[in-house]
Amino acid sequence: MSVFFRVVSAFAAPLLAVSVAFAEDAPAAPTQAQQVFAADQARDFGLDADAVLAILAKAEYQQSIIDAISRPAEATKPWKDYRPIFITDLRRDGGIAFYRDNRELIDKVAAEFQVPPSIIVAIIGVETSYGKITGKYRVLDALSTLAFHYPPREKFFREQLSQLLRLNDGHLAYPIEELRGSYAGAMGWGQFMPTSIAKFARDYDGDTRIDLWNSRADIVASIASYFQGHGWEQGGPVAVRVRPADGARDITPANSEPVYPLEQLIAWGYAPEEHFDPQRPATLLKLEGDEGTEFWVTFQNFHVITRYNRSPMYAMAVKQLAEAIAAGVEGTGP
Repeated sequence: MSVFFRVVSAFAAPLLAVSVAFAEDAPAAPTQAQQVFAADQARDFGLDADAVLAILAKAEYQQSIIDAISRPAEATKPWKDYRPIFITDLRRDGGIAFYRDNRELIDKVAAEFQVPPSIIVAIIGVETSYGKITGKYRVLDALSTLAFHYPPREKFFREQLSQLLRLNDGHLAYPIEELRGSYAGAMGWGQFMPTSIAKFARDYDGDTRIDLWNSRADIVASIASYFQGHGWEQGGPVAVRVRPADGARDITPANSEPVYPLEQLIAWGYAPEEHFDPQRPATLLKLEGDEGTEFWVTFQNFHVITRYNRSPMYAMAVKQLAEAIAAGVEGTGP
């Protein structure tokens, strides 16, 4: 081997290594789906398409997110197995402590938004165990992964990704590249999706930023705002358990929307022991409990809880946890 060749080779090896390293670090070219998405953001919302692509280039595909969203959720369990996940002494006691530690704030927010303190606290308890479990994924990674690699719900997650980009205007407490949340992109103590932040989140502490991670004022007010915005009826019932009359009509409503006048359910054999306006809209819910089928008449406020999570078992867990917290705060619980 000539001296010249040896010299060239000596220089070529490190240059080749640098080139390979650079190629590995360089962002991948945007996919066609990402290019279309960026163009849509420019056309529909006035965002800069190149800036959108630059942000998407920072997102990393996470297979664990696809695995997580593809697994059966708690909602596939029967009520008898679902309830013990959320209705525990630890979660009840944590809610009592959280309320007592933040009572002045929570009561102020509850009065302003006309939503019970116990419901606000129960949501935080069910969603994140009072801020202990808010999610480990970068929200940008989660929404990008699901928007472009999960066809069953790509439309929904592209809408969420679009809204996340539009929140990148200084109103959030942190840059969107730094936000962390669940595998589905839900954020903060109340687990808000980007569209919920845009519609219902509140800067309640007055610092000009919305902080759903570290501002308890913003967290509590945003949850209350969500319930108010979805039609919570202050002082209205949530759900009451009923014992069907002999020969009660077998009905299985499609969802929790209260579409029947209560008097209709009574005529079909589902009469609550408590008295309510016979014209109050209601519906029927059946849950498989430890002792067999439970029958519940549910109302508008139960339906509002399902706007937070569509599962009727989720709504029932929030209701029952809220009742346990309220009883504990007042000293009437266990």
